[in-house]
Amino acid sequence: MNYLAFDLGGSSGKLSLARFENGIIQMEKVHAFPNRPVSISGHLCWDICAIYEELCKGIQKAAALTDNRIDGIGFDSFCNDFALIGTDGQLLAPVGCYRDEKTARCQAHTYSIMPPEDLYRINGNQIALFNTLLQLDAMRQEGQGDLLDQAKHLLFVSDLFTWLLTGVPVTEYTTASVTQMYDYGEDNWSDQILRAFDIRKDLFTPLVKPGTVVGMTSESFCKKNGTKAFPVTAVCQHDTASAFLGSVGDGDCAIISTGTWCLVGVETERPVITKEGYAANVANEGGYAGHHRLLRNVMGTWILQEFLREAKNNGTDYTFEELDRMAAQSLKNASPEEWIWFDVDAPAFFRPGNMSEKIDQGCLKACGRRPADTGELVCAVYISLALKYRYTIELLERMTGRAIASVNMIGGGSRSRLMCRITADVCGRPVTAGPADAAACGNVLVQMLSGGVISSVEEGRGILRESISVSVYDPQDKVLWDSRYQIVKENGFCNKSSEKGGTG
Repeated sequence: MNYLAFDLGGSSGKLSLARFENGIIQMEKVHAFPNRPVSISGHLCWDICAIYEELCKGIQKAAALTDNRIDGIGFDSFCNDFALIGTDGQLLAPVGCYRDEKTARCQAHTYSIMPPEDLYRINGNQIALFNTLLQLDAMRQEGQGDLLDQAKHLLFVSDLFTWLLTGVPVTEYTTASVTQMYDYGEDNWSDQILRAFDIRKDLFTPLVKPGTVVGMTSESFCKKNGTKAFPVTAVCQHDTASAFLGSVGDGDCAIISTGTWCLVGVETERPVITKEGYAANVANEGGYAGHHRLLRNVMGTWILQEFLREAKNNGTDYTFEELDRMAAQSLKNASPEEWIWFDVDAPAFFRPGNMSEKIDQGCLKACGRRPADTGELVCAVYISLALKYRYTIELLERMTGRAIASVNMIGGGSRSRLMCRITADVCGRPVTAGPADAAACGNVLVQMLSGGVISSVEEGRGILRESISVSVYDPQDKVLWDSRYQIVKENGFCNKSSEKGGTG
């Protein structure tokens, strides 16, 4: 069987082909392309038309590779961003990017209408600048309310692609669950929140749960791309939901989905909405039935992505592998007392631009000096991320009453041996690295569940374990890192960035 998984992230997009034969899934990256927000009239937006063209290129390649035998496709992407569709079926405006500054300008107004504590009690979502609720309120405050009044539908990014292929407008549950407008108690949009913010309920399309077959690709789409019709399934369309589903960790492990963002969390059967969770800005996020997520956002490899872009603009074109080699050498040459770190979740790191200077200033503030060279800068990024991972894991242990014995690092960052090694050492727990394409794996598992090819997530994860190779990193220097972590924690470094309105 041949399944396609389209995974769109904040820095790249890719279409993967999953061939399922003889109890093994073979994943092949068919098409990939860079993705980055563009500035239009002073606002950050996504070039959604270009992304759609790249999607079509990938599907055409997949059709050629499979002799036009495609058994299904699913979409997953970053959450919160959306398209507004008019009554004529056309886009009313460019698709905005969650990093646009309008939410920061307007968040005080948003939370004057409904306090963050009240919102958290309803949906358990983190208080963050990227939330859809803030974006919608900011549109009203900055003169774009007429677009909301004119729109027939609001379609989140993954739902937009589903609609473009099938003509059927739906809203997938895992994406809806993180908008700050969903009510877990009612399992639906919150009437209280929508009324408070004057948001039309009919703006949203029918809610569907992961595993719903939305429809077949339309005749016009098939004709344009030279394909036979194939089903489009609503998978876990929030990319983190798909990634967590593609985890191969055993038992009570923490899952760290590493990419533009790093999401540190555990699976629970139901939401865990508490005062401690609100104080620490812990997010509740919907997943496949029985696989709810309790997690915390850490800024992630976005910091290094921006550093690489800045370096390239200045004439130096590093690769991630080169950065890892320089960082490993820096770590080897320095004594533990010389290792430096910074607060990766400080608000400055949310915005693009001037990343090396931001890192310098962060290290200067936390440790009294700047990185001496690129290797030490990268090393500081990895150590700083790992410190936040450990803080979050300990927080999740308290909230769930479960001991977390191990970590499964998934996503693109799990390819970095140095990042995995530092994470194991700092967190004092063994780290299993992989799958790197966890979002695509989780995407495919839901398609297989929907078609009855597998009967449970557990069965699908068992197939993944047989299909991929993983690396295991056992923690070293535990006493050393325990002492260093205590010093950092006593200085308030790990929890001070949970301030409301930050990134989580």
